[in-house]
Amino acid sequence: MSLSLKRTSAAAGIHPVYWLRAAPYVILAAGAIMMLFPFLWMLATSLREPKDLFTLNLIPSPATLSNYAQVFVKAPFAKWMLNSFIIAGLTTVSVCFFDTVIGYIMAKFSFHGKKIIFIAILSTLMVPTEMLIIPWYLLSVKLNLVDTYSGILFPGLISAFGIFLMKQFMESVPNDLLDAARIDGMSEWGILVRIAVPLIKPALATLCILSFLGNWNSFIWPLIVTQSKENLTVPVGLALFSSELKDSSGWVLIMTGACISITPLILIFLVFQKQIIRGVALTGLK
Repeated sequence: MSLSLKRTSAAAGIHPVYWLRAAPYVILAAGAIMMLFPFLWMLATSLREPKDLFTLNLIPSPATLSNYAQVFVKAPFAKWMLNSFIIAGLTTVSVCFFDTVIGYIMAKFSFHGKKIIFIAILSTLMVPTEMLIIPWYLLSVKLNLVDTYSGILFPGLISAFGIFLMKQFMESVPNDLLDAARIDGMSEWGILVRIAVPLIKPALATLCILSFLGNWNSFIWPLIVTQSKENLTVPVGLALFSSELKDSSGWVLIMTGACISITPLILIFLVFQKQIIRGVALTGLK
């Protein structure tokens, strides 16, 4: 029977082994199509005319870009994008700086209470964000930070996950290399910047990207702490924009706004995908 199977496969021109090797790629391709389909449908809907909203095809005919112009006319999307860029950018810079410094201290210095401090930092990861919103808001009111960039920024300026990630990677930096730099008279800041950080670039790049994406997509806290329409971020502004559209044609503009909001994230992933994959791979090895 096996001989007849081999003959049949040989007659077909494909060896059974190749089918087995191709199976994982077929499964991955099917999964990729399932994941990409909602995004493709969203993009196609943003290019439709309102009367063609329920047309069941992925290629709009005729396609139009007027929806993108209407979105910027009916809502301050440009200001919302600028707000999100400023908040996500400043938060990412702060997280990368402070988490790298703290991770370096936790990994390379010995002092009393270090383990207790590190456990306390990690314990904050177990506290749901919803439980912190009320203290954050009360602090914002006392410091007059409501409806300001500073009010949106301060809860995310330091990340417990980032400290843990940086500490784990800093521990892989050879101590002998750092001691040699100290013998040569280099300061601790110089050792951190010129020796330690270049050795953990993949982890630092991963932290930067994850921090930017997380703050760009943040919704609950910006929704609570902002009051004026001009100070909203993209996710909150898009939710407000969708609530203001009452007719069925509004779905076209909602999909258009969603396409605009995810465009920076897609560009970041396409530009830095090698760093993301390398950082995740190194994290798994660690």
